[in-house]
Amino acid sequence: MLVLEYKVKGKRQQYQAIDEAIKTTQFIRNKAIRYWMDAPKEQKVDKIALNNYSTALRKEFEFVKELNSMACQSATERAWLSIARFYDNCKSKKPGKKGFPRFQKDNRSVEYKTSGWSLHPTKRRITFTDKKGVGEVKLLGKWDIHTYPVKSIKRVRLVRKADGYYCQFAVDIEVKSEQRTGNGEIGLDVGLEYFYSDSNGHHEENPRFLRKAEKAIKHAQRQIYKKEKGKNQRRIARARYARKHLRVNRQRNEHAKRIARNLCKANALVAYEALNVKGMVKNHCLAKSINDVAWTLFRRWLEYFAGKFSTTVVAVNPRMTSQKCSDCGAIVKKSLSTRTHKCNCGCELQRDVNAAINILNLGKQARDGQSRSNATRVGTATLIGETLLEQVAT
Repeated sequence: MLVLEYKVKGKRQQYQAIDEAIKTTQFIRNKAIRYWMDAPKEQKVDKIALNNYSTALRKEFEFVKELNSMACQSATERAWLSIARFYDNCKSKKPGKKGFPRFQKDNRSVEYKTSGWSLHPTKRRITFTDKKGVGEVKLLGKWDIHTYPVKSIKRVRLVRKADGYYCQFAVDIEVKSEQRTGNGEIGLDVGLEYFYSDSNGHHEENPRFLRKAEKAIKHAQRQIYKKEKGKNQRRIARARYARKHLRVNRQRNEHAKRIARNLCKANALVAYEALNVKGMVKNHCLAKSINDVAWTLFRRWLEYFAGKFSTTVVAVNPRMTSQKCSDCGAIVKKSLSTRTHKCNCGCELQRDVNAAINILNLGKQARDGQSRSNATRVGTATLIGETLLEQVAT
């Protein structure tokens, strides 16, 4: 599945119609969650029951009927995904909160399936044919949507972002694998001082996108509170503040994508740490820095490009990788402030490089089937950025 994204250019009335369609999608999803909550235990509410409930909502509310029927089904499918995830977490006895479905208040997208829209023959315009009044809008971008047949487009999604509206196409094609430029083996130790340190001794600098933009972001945030509530100037200030955060998010994504692609293209084996980032950000002293470095995003891109370049990626348990000597295997206790690994055997390395070598050794063992308890081999990867329902279901 490939996702192509275009900037949407339309009139003010069309943007208002898109907002109305997005609000309707949120309404249907929340009503489906409430229907599931209020249903008696004897009644089994599944995906089909929620789809049937969307039909009942179309008969009851006129503004729901104006939205395309398949778009209504997509909204109830979103509700079912949150319910199914909650059931799966309960069955697997996931520690902590199980993710009970909650009502949504900040939905930003509406999703159509194979009806409710039609592409212009030039593939540079798209018309939404339901009764919400979106009509025909222009598509701005350089993606080659015209090279794919219309039948291969399985989903169309309108997304509202801080800098405008976007149209996403989910194209059902097989992603072709590419040839690697090398067959090396590398271990990665991610951190806050460096983005990562590898087993070859290379240190990738931490870009710290949020830290660099923090001064401008805080200034934009202060400007919001200087404006009177309900006024147009306050809305403009909020939009300016949101665009700055969006820019940081895009910078992180492009950086992680570039680094992951280069690593998978040049190596046949990439071993990395399976970190519990969700638990690590509970440390209020380091939470901002951990979120800024975006380890989880980097891992997702690694898994995606591993499938593209036929690279083996291995998630390694990071326990004791910094304390263990990569040369003799002895345990050398050291605090976080100690940045050099020194062992009695004569091994002296930078702390993160020593950990990266240990991670690589564990990755090799997992690849060869020697140690299933310390590492897990990652199979088929998912497509980053594919936010449509096929991605979540996978």
